[in-house]
Amino acid sequence: MSTMTKELLQSGRTHDCGSLRENDIGSEVVLYGWVHRRRDHGGRIFIDLRDRQGLTQVVFGPDIEADTHKLADGLRSEYCIGVSGKVISRGDNKNPNMDTGAIEVEVDGLEIFSESEALPFNVSDDDRLDTNENIRLKYRYLDLRRPSLQRNFILRSRLSTTARQTLAEAGFLELETPYMVKYTPGGARNFLVPSRLSPGNFYALAESPQIFKQLFMVSGLDKYFQITRCFRDEDLRNDRQPEFTQIDIELSFATPERVFAHMEKLMTRLWKDVLGVELQTPFLRLTWAEAMGRYGCDKPDLRFGLELHDIKPMSKDCGFRVFEAAEYVKGICVPANKADKLSRARLDKLTAFVKKREHGGAKGLAWAKIQPDGTWKAPFAKLLKPETMQAIAEHMGAEPGSVLLFIADNFHTTHATLNALRLELRDFLGLVEGEAGNQWKFCWVTDFPLFEQNEKGQWVSSHHPFTSPRTEHIEYLLSDPGKVLAQAYDMVLNGNEIGGGSIRIHRSDVQSKVFTALGLSPEEIEQKFGFLLNAFKYGPPPHGGIAFGLDRIAMLMCNAGSLREVIAFPKTQRGSDLMTGCPGPADDPQLEELYIRHRQLPGDESAGNESAS
Repeated sequence: MSTMTKELLQSGRTHDCGSLRENDIGSEVVLYGWVHRRRDHGGRIFIDLRDRQGLTQVVFGPDIEADTHKLADGLRSEYCIGVSGKVISRGDNKNPNMDTGAIEVEVDGLEIFSESEALPFNVSDDDRLDTNENIRLKYRYLDLRRPSLQRNFILRSRLSTTARQTLAEAGFLELETPYMVKYTPGGARNFLVPSRLSPGNFYALAESPQIFKQLFMVSGLDKYFQITRCFRDEDLRNDRQPEFTQIDIELSFATPERVFAHMEKLMTRLWKDVLGVELQTPFLRLTWAEAMGRYGCDKPDLRFGLELHDIKPMSKDCGFRVFEAAEYVKGICVPANKADKLSRARLDKLTAFVKKREHGGAKGLAWAKIQPDGTWKAPFAKLLKPETMQAIAEHMGAEPGSVLLFIADNFHTTHATLNALRLELRDFLGLVEGEAGNQWKFCWVTDFPLFEQNEKGQWVSSHHPFTSPRTEHIEYLLSDPGKVLAQAYDMVLNGNEIGGGSIRIHRSDVQSKVFTALGLSPEEIEQKFGFLLNAFKYGPPPHGGIAFGLDRIAMLMCNAGSLREVIAFPKTQRGSDLMTGCPGPADDPQLEELYIRHRQLPGDESAGNESAS
């Protein structure tokens, strides 16, 4: 590489590219970074030099240092360079949009550390949305040079550091748990790792440290935390990745309120130190039944209204058979000052929206507009009794100009559809724009059902099988599982579940009953969880904890649209790493050591005629 005046790499930099200010004028400095922008004005060359801290304008000129200026003529975007020179004032040409906009550096020395080929895309936030995401993921190391992404990862680093400091100061020990664990079918699909030393057997990559952190409590290490990687082989989306990071926490002698107190202090510290935002505690508490009843979901966005109203009691003999026959009838009242945007064409689009399976799959949407005289303008208005319409309108807080939207169906469809409709209206009507969009609305959702039924009518755990039932509901574990409520809780922020946990079962007899209620035989219980039940025979303490999705918290703090914006090297929605070409085939010799052979896939002639062993 070319050098002028001195070896700048050996001398060391004096400042980063975001720190120089007017009080540095006159100082001799050395900066390192990348050529962000280049401009040639009247013989002088201006470079915006960039590192992760920011930008500094540096200037080369024949009147400053002729040989350096000549060398700078060859600089192009993303060359990695070092410069030395004097800080001067930009006078009347200050740039108020740059932190360093009051100064520039007149360069008398230049070292080109490395050159850059023509870029596959411009490393600038200005062009970010014009570049296909797959191209950016293929060249992720370039994408990560973008100032916006670098700000995300600087914030994420501060988030992790502050979490560690806060938990350590509260007496929690940072302890590690295994990544390769015992494979136990059921629950989330595991990634499997074949064992060379135990042919035919497999490890599973841990989907969470759940059992191990409970064993820490049995061991007497009464406050544990870990910022850990977890793995789940699930279908992907914007807020889900096959490998993700948790802030995992457990403590002995816990009650829900003790967990809440610790975790609210953690969140308060994170928001204050990372974002400079003061949070109000205690956070709102909602039971699962309250959250479902008022918002249609167990992770409600509390930044706006549009709560659900139950009108089933007043529609039993209302004259409208759709309402009369349905198990549930609930609705949303859009206030008059927003309802003018709900034209007939928009209501038709909302009707199509609620019929989509991913939004609940309702049979349809009933709507009514409240006229100035209080009467209803609705396709079904003539079927309703006047006193029914008046009672519904009063119950829902309607006024002239309001629009009422109704779903009549079973429990799941009614609530899932109205939740989706509520969020669609939030975005269409702009209900969280401006000041509302800058609010941080936390809440705890508690008292979940311990079990739920799957499509086959079998009881499965709503959270996981180590969640403790409410003490007064233990007697119903085998006789009436649907009646049992859990000592489980989620922390919700602006409609996102950011953490979930529970008080754990610490009694072998209760744990065995839960396994039995889930349909596990004694042999299956022993094979899958015998070691945990054995540990519970030796004086386990009551304990509980929680796990936070660090990626999701970072995404919300950064106001990013996807987890991929806060995970350095993410996978695509098909689980691929476009940069490294992962996943890829393994060499046959290594597969032989693992006693694995390729199986020919349909349409794949390259695998030969071997069958799987």
